[in-house]
Amino acid sequence: MISGIELICFYGPESTGKTAMAKQMAQRYKTVYVPEVARETITSNDFTREDIISIGQAQTSRVLEMVQVADKILFCDTDVITTQIYSHHYLQEVPDILYELEKQVQYDHYFLFDIDIPWIPDGLRDLGHRREEMFEIFQKALEKRKIQYTLVKGNWNQRENTVNRAVEKILR
Repeated sequence: MISGIELICFYGPESTGKTAMAKQMAQRYKTVYVPEVARETITSNDFTREDIISIGQAQTSRVLEMVQVADKILFCDTDVITTQIYSHHYLQEVPDILYELEKQVQYDHYFLFDIDIPWIPDGLRDLGHRREEMFEIFQKALEKRKIQYTLVKGNWNQRENTVNRAVEKILR
C-alpha cells in the first residue's frame, strides 16, 4: 500500500484480458488505472537494452504518479517483473536496474491471468505459439518471490466475477 492506496497488479502473458479488465475495474471502482507503458513506447519487439530500461522506469514512474490521484485502489496493467520476463525472452538478459525498480513498488494483490481464452494477434503479440510456456514463466516468477496471487480464468464473466469478488474483499 502506498499513500493509503491498494495496489492491484493484473499480471500474466499477452492476450489474456488484463488491459480490458484494468480499464473496466477502474471504471467500476471510480478510480484510475496504469496502462502497460511498453505499449505506448514500442512499435515492435525489436528493442534494445536501453529501451527495456526506459520501459521499466516509465512503468514504475507511472504507478508512483497515478497513486497520487487514485481513489482507494489502483489497478495496474502489468509490473516490472513482466518487463524482466520479456527482457530475458527477447534480449537474453535482464538489466540489474529492473530488479531495483521492482523494489520501488510492492503490489498488495496480484491477479495471474490464465491463457484459457483465445489468443488475438495485434502486431506486437508474437508468442501465441508459446502461451503455455509463457504462463509457466509468469507463474514461477511469482512463486519464486513467494507472492500470493488469485488465478483469473474462464470466460469474461467468470474472470470479471473472480476479480470483483477479490477486490470487494480487499476493500473491506
